[in-house]
Amino acid sequence: MDLELVKRVGIAAAYKGGIILRSYLGKLSGINKKGEIDLVTEADIGSEKVIIETILNAFPDHSILAEESGFKKGKADYEWIIDPLDGTTNFTHQLSSMFSISIAFALQGNIVLGIVFNPATEELFTAVKGKGAELNCRPIKVSGSKSVSESLLVTGFPYDFKNIIDSLMIRFSNCLKASQGVRRLGSAALDLCFVACGRFDAFWEQNLKSWDTSAGVLIASEAGAVITDFSNKLFTIDKKEILASNGKIHDEMLNLLKDSV
Repeated sequence: MDLELVKRVGIAAAYKGGIILRSYLGKLSGINKKGEIDLVTEADIGSEKVIIETILNAFPDHSILAEESGFKKGKADYEWIIDPLDGTTNFTHQLSSMFSISIAFALQGNIVLGIVFNPATEELFTAVKGKGAELNCRPIKVSGSKSVSESLLVTGFPYDFKNIIDSLMIRFSNCLKASQGVRRLGSAALDLCFVACGRFDAFWEQNLKSWDTSAGVLIASEAGAVITDFSNKLFTIDKKEILASNGKIHDEMLNLLKDSV
């Protein structure tokens, strides 16, 4: 499989999805909440539709796993994993720079291409397995911070956060007290990419879906990040816990994420 061709198609799909999302941003203000939800749903579905159409026009036998439409099995052993709007709540509230499109490509179950595009800032993060990670075609690397005390961290709260609020708050408190600060952006794909380019030193979250992490994990990994679960076992996209760091502070972060600390 020509991964450069796959990458070009994936990027084209992300750009087309971004056009759809941007077209809805100005329509969301000044309408009632139900109308906002309906428009965001339209934007989400519209972005996903054009992304899938672009991919299947080029590769009609490929499988698709997408947040809105689910899994569609193709004849070939290739799969695209798509989140057409990561950061839906931000999008709804007109936080226009904090949402993204995430597209990953898997060969026999292994992610070999990751694309995360922020339509508002036009930042395009990409990675091909074994070839490093890039931001707008320039190589990126994780930060060099050597301790949590000099690190800026980022986290997220899952939709079901009320069910795990106690452990969430213990971990958040541990990390906040130990670090320079903790941010919460609302887009896991961007969180991972911001670790990849050194804006953050570590990211952790629980209960994410495969389309939230597939592209960002490859991008961060190719930029030098260490990515595990909270028990320091290798992260896979079906796991419920993720810790991505620059590597130098990983052990310290693992200790802070013990919910009994």
